[in-house]
Amino acid sequence: MKINVLTVPAAQRESLEQRFAARAGAVESSDGFEWFELLRPLEGTDDYLVYTRWRSEEDFQNWMSGPMQAAHRGEGGGSGGSGEGERPKPAATGSTLWSFEVVQQASPKQG
Repeated sequence: MKINVLTVPAAQRESLEQRFAARAGAVESSDGFEWFELLRPLEGTDDYLVYTRWRSEEDFQNWMSGPMQAAHRGEGGGSGGSGEGERPKPAATGSTLWSFEVVQQASPKQG
């Protein structure tokens, strides 16, 4: 699993959330993608967590080197046009990528 920690000033939170909502489908069709969550901080931090789960590290790396780079350059879907010169400033002031593997897990017991 990957967790991207995005430092987002309070004034930019709405912008960040709108951008994630507008990118619907950008990762969901990627080979090996399993899950996505955008986690908003409630108190004590300006850090949003972007949680994604992947079938393998290779699947994540393939997405990073292909579809993710194209999406961040403004290619591959969306508004059309050249996209040059009109890219909005990033909402986040910092970004850190954490990688984890599941060692234990549990789910609710059934009846």
